[in-house]
Parts: sequence; C-alpha cells; structure tokens
Amino acid sequence: MTDRTIGYIVGSISSTSINRRLAKALERLAPEGTTLVEIPIRDLPFYSPDHDADFPQVARDFKQAIADVDGVIIVTPEYSRSIPGVLKNALDWSARPWGQASFDGKPVAVIGTSQGGIATAAAQQHLKAILSHFNAPTLGQPEGYVQTLPGLFSDEGEVSNDETAAFLVAYLEAFNALIDRYVKVPAGA
Repeated sequence: MTDRTIGYIVGSISSTSINRRLAKALERLAPEGTTLVEIPIRDLPFYSPDHDADFPQVARDFKQAIADVDGVIIVTPEYSRSIPGVLKNALDWSARPWGQASFDGKPVAVIGTSQGGIATAAAQQHLKAILSHFNAPTLGQPEGYVQTLPGLFSDEGEVSNDETAAFLVAYLEAFNALIDRYVKVPAGA
C-alpha cells in the first residue's frame, strides 16, 4: 500500500459538531499508511471576487492545504436540506481565482451524520453537484449517510458500534482505491 495523506473538511464550525466527531472517528480508523489531517475553514472570510487579485493569506493557506493532500473527505452536516453556508463559502474560495480551482482532478469523498434516519442525504447530493462542476472525481459508493445515535461517537473519535466502525473502515478503503486510480505515474516509470 502507498502512503498517502487525506485532508478532511468539516462543514460545521460548531464546537459541539457531531460531524467533527465523525471526522475524528475516520482519523482514528484510517488504515495503516493513511494519515488524515484537517483542512480548517473556520477563519475564512466571506468570499468576494474583490479578493481575486490578492487572496488573503488564510485563503492561500486553505488552497495550499488542498493541493498538499492526495484526496479530501468532506464531512458535512445538513442545514435546511443543503450544505452549511460556511462550507459553501469555503468551496467558493477553493474555486477561485478563475482557472485555479483547487478541486479540479482532486479525489473527494463525501460523508455526514445527523440524528435523522436519512442522515445528510440531501446535503450530500447538493455537495456532489458542486463537486461535479469542479471536475472533482467523487466517491460514489459506498454512500456515507451515518445516523448518529446517543453515544455513537466520542469527542476523541471512538466508535461504540462495531458495525458502524466496520462501515467507516470500508468507506476509507474505498476512498483509498479511488485515490489510487488518480495517482500520477512518475516520469520514466
């Protein structure tokens, strides 16, 4: 297996986010040779085209963090049957300036959790439509709709349900396989 680094973006900036707990669970369950690192979005200002000529440092750092990883997992809650505004703002920063889209060709996986039975299905469909526009190869299966029940995830990312833990491991393995399909072959190989 090839060593790889996967970035993750949590689409919530809430201090009590259950999606952050899910991201921590993914980090703990990562297969050997795979490291997960957070790509934070909390400090990004509101995007405006006025910034395109001179991106603020935090936005340049955000775009560089995406460039530095082999793939990105977006862990999103669902707000009003769509993605949170803070996540959409981050995606807008990633797409600019024109011609410098961070997700173009970057493997992406989408997952989320909520207390509801369909979890974050509507938000994920909206997010996948955005990623399609960005030309990001996106993991189709397995879909990551995780229903959170009390105590399922600890703040440290421990998972209390063996079936959920096994699903998350399989999810990460499937994403690693997608990344493998997009790894560039070194020159002269």
